[in-house]
Amino acid sequence: MKITLAKTAGFCFGVNRAVNTVYDLLKEGKKVCTLGPIIHNPQLVEELEQKGVRIVNSPIEVNLGETLVIRSHGVEQTVVDDCENKGVCYVDATCPFVSKIHKIVAQKSKDGYVTIIAGDKNHQEVKGIVGHTFGEVYVVANEEELQNLLEFKENFCSKKVIMVSQTTFNAKIWEKLQLFLKKVCTNAEIFDTICNATAMRQQEAHELSKRSDAVIVIGGRHSSNTAKLFTVCKANCEKTYLIETADELPIDRLLGCDEIGVVAGASTPACIIKEAIKTMSENLQPVEEQVEVKEPVQKSFEEMTDEEAFEASLNSLTGDQKVTGTVIAVNPTEITVDIGRGVTGYVTAAEYSSDPNVNLVEEVKVNDEINLIIMKISDQEGTAMLSKRRYDAIAGWDNIVAAKESGEVLTGFVKDVIKGGVVVYSNNVRVFIPASQATASRNDSLEDLKGKEVQFRIIEIGRGRRAVGSIRSVLREQRKAAEEKIWANIAVGDRFTGTVKSLTGYGAFVDIGGVDGMVHISELSWNRIKNPSEVVLVGDTVEVYVKELDPEKKKISLGYKRPEDNPWTIFTNNYNVDDVVKVTVVSMTTYGAFARIIPGVDGLIHISQIANKRINKPQDELTVGQEVEAKITAIDGEKKRVSLSIRALLPEEEPAETVEETVAETAEETTEEVAE
Repeated sequence: MKITLAKTAGFCFGVNRAVNTVYDLLKEGKKVCTLGPIIHNPQLVEELEQKGVRIVNSPIEVNLGETLVIRSHGVEQTVVDDCENKGVCYVDATCPFVSKIHKIVAQKSKDGYVTIIAGDKNHQEVKGIVGHTFGEVYVVANEEELQNLLEFKENFCSKKVIMVSQTTFNAKIWEKLQLFLKKVCTNAEIFDTICNATAMRQQEAHELSKRSDAVIVIGGRHSSNTAKLFTVCKANCEKTYLIETADELPIDRLLGCDEIGVVAGASTPACIIKEAIKTMSENLQPVEEQVEVKEPVQKSFEEMTDEEAFEASLNSLTGDQKVTGTVIAVNPTEITVDIGRGVTGYVTAAEYSSDPNVNLVEEVKVNDEINLIIMKISDQEGTAMLSKRRYDAIAGWDNIVAAKESGEVLTGFVKDVIKGGVVVYSNNVRVFIPASQATASRNDSLEDLKGKEVQFRIIEIGRGRRAVGSIRSVLREQRKAAEEKIWANIAVGDRFTGTVKSLTGYGAFVDIGGVDGMVHISELSWNRIKNPSEVVLVGDTVEVYVKELDPEKKKISLGYKRPEDNPWTIFTNNYNVDDVVKVTVVSMTTYGAFARIIPGVDGLIHISQIANKRINKPQDELTVGQEVEAKITAIDGEKKRVSLSIRALLPEEEPAETVEETVAETAEETTEEVAE
């Protein structure tokens, strides 16, 4: 007799994540309750109850001091809102694959789409999906229900439609639903949301059941995932039996079977699977084939019973052991892999790479093979915590040692800022960079380096794989090379995009790519400014051009203000004599008022041109800050003067001196003020 255990048997990623969440909270000393049973497995639920975990039906039942765990099936948005509104402490352990469906239906239904969900309308996962939709939503369990929906709903096919599936939906039925919907609603958008692990589990169950004389499906009777597996296997093998524990095994019906297949739902703990295999191995072996062994002997896998082989395969996995895993699922925070022997492994983002910005979904695909190190084995659950980062670090250390000898420049990511420096990871090896070696200047912030890619050299190798590096040595070399390149090619008139490095009372120093140049305060603005900070700040990116060079003293004078920004140029390009403009009074004299036409260009309103009557002083009619309309009566391009008149826009009431006479009389005394 041969017993074959499906590779995908046991906890799926989402269920394992939810169960581990509860165990982790208990280890932290928290009081835990779950929104409904955390898993469709009575034995595990009972074990958690013995540890003090309560089951509640709504957030209102959560007691003060308890932490509520939302199970992997997910919940309606209103439930999450209730937790928030009532101040309930909760942890959302919704499976990432289910959360993805929530986002899809929420966004699409907001955009006016009708939502069709393939699944069991009474299942909590489907209820949760429905609870994230807006507008019309329908649940169908098979092709007949979809056909009835499309036939009896008026103008249904003229609407925008999307279809998603429950993550544990039957893959064969899902294929039929897709084909039918595409024929009837050609514009329908279909999202294949059956979980990869579920699809693989069903496919393996299909193949195993075709070649087995009997199939044992292990799992909770209320588990949708387990029910689908039973249906798949029953279609190929008449002797398919659903059990929750080894006590329910139909031993008498299995007698005489040459090959028995064992599959298990996503909510089935590894200990229950092992107990079932052990029970079958002990009760189905013919008596005459049993051998009494008086002394312990080491058996090969070929000599072991299936239960012994399964147990031995788990026991042979130890910490720090190297294994190769095949990716079966990926999400932004974790990778699920199959490492054989009925063991499911998990690789977190932090253990996949030292790069804090790593994108697992982009880097890893289903069926990829990854070299890993085992960190922890959970014999009870048949799961393993794995690390690619630590596997790579073993080979990476040799590169670090070689780089110390050769002086090679390495690249890494700054992961942490700690007391005295920063921690960089290169090829998944930890390298410490002291603060004195981390930046080009001691005044530069270490925090600005966090999460960034940097280049460095190894300057010291210590005991216990301790490596010390220097970023500064590389930066100085790079700056020196850049400086030499600039001085070899720079010329007056060259334009650069630079960064403001520092400010003084007389200007700003700008880094133009390895060399600092000086922008004098008079070159920062066409208007008068008192401090460079009125125009630029340290860290600003600016466009500058070379005004003067002194190669011997290594000094560069830079220009910042552009000719096209010259206020007088802007004025002459846009204004003419006789134009009527809105101006703002900015200052007063005994002979008139100066008014701003545009920033940088003021015009004189002579006292005789302020009103259509004689006045003693400008303040009789105007105040500083007042906005008035005036007519441009003269423009002197050479002396950059503008004459304005309010009177020219008013009805004449009494004789007055001509504009020309009054301007001539005051020309000498106003020369300096007008020029300003």
